[in-house]
Amino acid sequence: MKKLVLDFPIQLHEALIIGKNYRFISELKEFNNVVVTGLGGSGIGGSIVQNYVFDKLKVPFLVNKDYSLPAFINRKSLVIVCSYSGNTEETLMAMQQAIKKRATVVCITSGGTVSEIANKKKLDCILVPAGMPPRSCLGYSLVQILFVLTHFGLIGNQFEKEIKKAIKHMKEGENETRKKAMVIAKKLFGKTPVIYSAGNFEGVAIRFRQQLNENSKLLAWHGVVPEMNHNELVGWRDKAEDKAVVILRNSDDFDRVQKRIDINKKVIRKYTSNITEIYSEGKSYWEQAFYLIHLTDWVSVLLADLRELDATEVKVIDFLKGSLAKV
Repeated sequence: MKKLVLDFPIQLHEALIIGKNYRFISELKEFNNVVVTGLGGSGIGGSIVQNYVFDKLKVPFLVNKDYSLPAFINRKSLVIVCSYSGNTEETLMAMQQAIKKRATVVCITSGGTVSEIANKKKLDCILVPAGMPPRSCLGYSLVQILFVLTHFGLIGNQFEKEIKKAIKHMKEGENETRKKAMVIAKKLFGKTPVIYSAGNFEGVAIRFRQQLNENSKLLAWHGVVPEMNHNELVGWRDKAEDKAVVILRNSDDFDRVQKRIDINKKVIRKYTSNITEIYSEGKSYWEQAFYLIHLTDWVSVLLADLRELDATEVKVIDFLKGSLAKV
């Protein structure tokens, strides 16, 4: 897993090449809505893209993480199917619904049944390299979602330049990033992580939580500002030195959000002294997002080392899938 984390900038570079070289077969048309359907490591890219397109897309953008699709899906819908293995049962059922409702379907996968159905139905299917844990292939799937949106004229291609800058920045700062990650991992060791971010970076916060779950084998939770100020903040009432708070921040976060976070720290510090702020680096959304993703991915695998656990192992998920296959 460490090698996969280390190679994240290389993966992003390869993903840009894949996206640039892919030739779409779907006809260009206007859509009333866009839905990305996928789960876990295959679906988190949609959540992060959702934050990015919030102030750019003129139509609703939804990330679906279930067996069924919303009732509004029809011929004027664009459904992006994300399943790294190509065999995720929830995603396959949603895909069949999208086809039945005559939506425009574009698939992002490494193969499997998704690829087989796409070939049979003559659907666009962008293939990414196979053979890795889905959570380690975020770069491949996320970048392809952006290229799909660009192809259909829903967003511009500015993201390409931003991602290239992010790649350069990550490579140049790799050693420092890993050092920072170890410092943070040690602060989280033996604690329950609590992750906070501004609402427009919730996808990145979710990614960190999921990586702590799968790589570090830890329970964790996340919240976003300002929403958590209307509920969760009240929950900070008892001593909680077993909790380690990590706040993901950007220097250009909305001013009122930054003021809220500073006040939140004063409240939370009464109950736990373990509060870590991680500021992103870079100017664009993708520079900032990928910096935080790369850093926190390192935190998750280094924390697994501290816990003397194999970051790659996910036996309980294998057990779940095996049990489901029997019923």
